[in-house]
Amino acid sequence: MANRIVVALAVLLAAVYIYATEQFPVLTVSDPLGPKAFPRLLGIGLLLTAVALLGETLRANMSEHEGQKTSINRRHYLVVSAMVAWTTLYVVVFEPLGYALSTSIYLLALFAFFDRGKWTRNILTSVLYSFISYWMFTKLLDVSLPHGIVPF
Repeated sequence: MANRIVVALAVLLAAVYIYATEQFPVLTVSDPLGPKAFPRLLGIGLLLTAVALLGETLRANMSEHEGQKTSINRRHYLVVSAMVAWTTLYVVVFEPLGYALSTSIYLLALFAFFDRGKWTRNILTSVLYSFISYWMFTKLLDVSLPHGIVPF
C-alpha cells in the first residue's frame, strides 16, 4: 500500500513539475533546445521512475499472492524519513554554504550510511564529485551556482 502512495505522489509531482516547466518563456534567440530541455528530462525521468516503482510494486503483490510474504519493517520507514529530513536540510543550507560544500557534506553523510566503514573512498568520492561537478557547471556550462563560504 505504501508503494502505491509513493507512486501516486511521484506521478503527481512529475505532472506538476512538467506543467511548471511548460510555463517557462520560450526565447527564439537562444539555443535551439531552450531552457526547457533539462527540466523536461528531469520530469520525464521522474515519471519513468514512478512507472518502474509501480512495476516492482505489482510484481511484489503477485509474489505475495503466491505465498512469499514481503515485509517492510520499521527500520525502512526510519531510513526514508531520515533521507527526507537530510535532503530538506541540504536544500536549506544550499545557498548559505554553497553548492560544493553543501553537496560534499550531503553526499558524505549518505555514503557513510550506505557504504559504512570505507571512509577514504567516501570522502574522496563526495569531495571530488562535488568540486568537479561545480567546476563543470560553472566553467563548462556557464551555470551560476552559489559560492557560499568557499572562496572561489
